[in-house]
Amino acid sequence: MPPAIIPYGAHCIDDADIDAVAACLRSDYLTTGPEIERFEKALAHAVDAPYTVVCGNGTQALHLAVTACGIGPGDYVIVPAMTFAATANAVRYAGGEVVFADVDPITGLISVETALEAEAKAMGPVKAIMPVHLGGLPADLPGLSALAKSKGWRMIEDACHALGTTFTAPDGKTYTIGDGQFSDCCTFSFHPVKTIAMGEGGAVTTRDPALAEHMARLRTHGITRDPAQFQNADMAFDENGAPNPWYMEMVELGFNYRAPDINCALGTSQLAKLPEFVNRRRALSNLYADAFAGMNAHIRPIMAPAHVNPGWHLFRVLIDFKALGQSRAKVMAHLRTLGIGSQVHYIPVNRHPYYEARYGKNPLPGADAHYAQTLSLPLFPNMADHVPGQVVDGLRSICQLI
Repeated sequence: MPPAIIPYGAHCIDDADIDAVAACLRSDYLTTGPEIERFEKALAHAVDAPYTVVCGNGTQALHLAVTACGIGPGDYVIVPAMTFAATANAVRYAGGEVVFADVDPITGLISVETALEAEAKAMGPVKAIMPVHLGGLPADLPGLSALAKSKGWRMIEDACHALGTTFTAPDGKTYTIGDGQFSDCCTFSFHPVKTIAMGEGGAVTTRDPALAEHMARLRTHGITRDPAQFQNADMAFDENGAPNPWYMEMVELGFNYRAPDINCALGTSQLAKLPEFVNRRRALSNLYADAFAGMNAHIRPIMAPAHVNPGWHLFRVLIDFKALGQSRAKVMAHLRTLGIGSQVHYIPVNRHPYYEARYGKNPLPGADAHYAQTLSLPLFPNMADHVPGQVVDGLRSICQLI
């Protein structure tokens, strides 16, 4: 019988989470109830942001942020090529166009330099930039924010991998990803393999109350119940000028992007364990780093610089498969025979047929180099301490096959 597979990522659910969901199931609300605001407040507190808008998944979070920031037809948005397709897709959903930026071949992150290179390729006015914090490592937010402000761009962070990440900026202050100090909006995902799980869920944080109000309206069909926004006074108000209790108005075209109370109850329970989850991921990453000491030079883990304290979503390594004389498929298959799962994050988005058909073939050497070598290894909170060593031993055994 083949060994059980250790997955590259997994959720961690305990009795407190189950009890929270069960309590919601016994309540009067399964959706549009009090768990929504409870989760939003908990997330805002966790990342030190004044406003949070929860929604159904990370892709919806990106779409809400892009739409609320005014992206539309004719607008170009700079998106790093090394990300999941959803980052770019959100721009297209809003009718905007994507200009792909190259990334650092080691970290897979966008930089000020590659953003400027992308701007030069845009066939129209750039309206926004969307840095991605890949694997939990933050992009250069101070530098990118300064660039965006100098250009008049909006900035939307894709932090779906980076809940719990903090960093020290050149000003000497420590910032939390999601606090909104450097961007207009920051988006998160709560898919089961992410740092906390809601089943499916997403959220946007911001320091701008107008953006928060706009996104909250967009997630519910563009409908408002605020009397100050009503336009049809003869329908909205009674003979005494009081708003009719049933009345609402659709003031713009929105979406059904609500997150159910069931999911939010789970999310709030999971957020209570966020420090524990993040610390565990850091501890496991340190065990990986120790196990990689003396490893074949063709296999290198991607570690964090000194000014970053990442909330690791992925533990990624760079492997020179050509130098090893092994294809990535063979390395992954060999690890699987040892009971070790792995994954690739990501295929450069500009290489997908949809985007090649729309924008032509656009090789980006940094993204291509990163993609050619990247492999994600198992990392999740309830992984046993011995697993990093087991995984690295599996990689060493591949080196011995040369």
